[in-house]
Amino acid sequence: MFNTWKPMWVVLLDDGIEFYKKKIDSSPKGMIPLKGSSINSPCQDFGKRMFVFKFTTAKQQDHFFQAAYLEERDAWVRDIKKAIQCIEGGQKFARKSTRKSIRLPETINLSALYLSMKDADKGIKELKLEKDKKVFNHCFTGSSVIDWLVSSNAIRNRKEGLMVASSLLNEGYLQPAGDTSKNAAEGLSDTPFLDLADAYYYFADSGFFYEGNSSDDDVVLKEEFRGTVVKQGCLLKQGHRRKNWKVRKFVLREDPAYLHYYDPAGGEDPLGAIHLRGCVVTAVEDTPDAKKHDVDTNLFEIITASEIHYFLQAATPVERTAWIKAIQVVSRTGK
Repeated sequence: MFNTWKPMWVVLLDDGIEFYKKKIDSSPKGMIPLKGSSINSPCQDFGKRMFVFKFTTAKQQDHFFQAAYLEERDAWVRDIKKAIQCIEGGQKFARKSTRKSIRLPETINLSALYLSMKDADKGIKELKLEKDKKVFNHCFTGSSVIDWLVSSNAIRNRKEGLMVASSLLNEGYLQPAGDTSKNAAEGLSDTPFLDLADAYYYFADSGFFYEGNSSDDDVVLKEEFRGTVVKQGCLLKQGHRRKNWKVRKFVLREDPAYLHYYDPAGGEDPLGAIHLRGCVVTAVEDTPDAKKHDVDTNLFEIITASEIHYFLQAATPVERTAWIKAIQVVSRTGK
């Protein structure tokens, strides 16, 4: 176990976890084998650190990882568990890096292709689909992905389109929705991606959610948590009733535009949420009770569309400006 916490670039393979000092490094700093290992989440061993999970090897060596936010931690835990299950069942884990599993044509740039697929006018249309008494929102079918790749001249035929779509899935740009596509992604089909009208997928940073009871182990979050995290950090927040000030961890998400705040000493569920669509945020010099609590610098105020006032304090003027600008952008662009 490391005595200190260090940021690392982590790669999940079919037989282990590699970690690099930087994303651009060609060789890993180390590798943790998956065989015989177990995972514990949430991990409460570190009271002041949120979103931690513990990975224990077959030799009972503990490794601790901290994600940036709840959704990221749950995604890592889910995929690591699946990789361990694949090893125990003698299967191949389907979500290893496509750099090692699929050789793409030199002309294919997955990142650029993903942005084109998400284009509001010319990209793949996100729909409300129904299957097995469930309603899937912000989804599309596997066949519509291949249709789009063919029509946009990104690939030469459907077979090549299947390879590209599998690469997008394996690299995390696309996510499976529903049992049919999830089983294929887990290696229970000939290909990770399915060119079928009843196989559903969604963009990784979309507002995907479904209505109805789940038959699998998905962690389905409210739509307000589906937004992309654009900023996070600790701020002082004034309470609405007692008007006292407490440190809270804030996570800013866009599309939909929400600012969630948490207890930094523990607890993974937010204490509250501020819907930012149409809000006004400005720097302020003081609040009615600021001086009483020795809080009178680097203050800013958020006024929501429903006219609820929130007073916050940053540590420095630069930090206050950064938060104000980020919230202003999200309030204009997020739904």
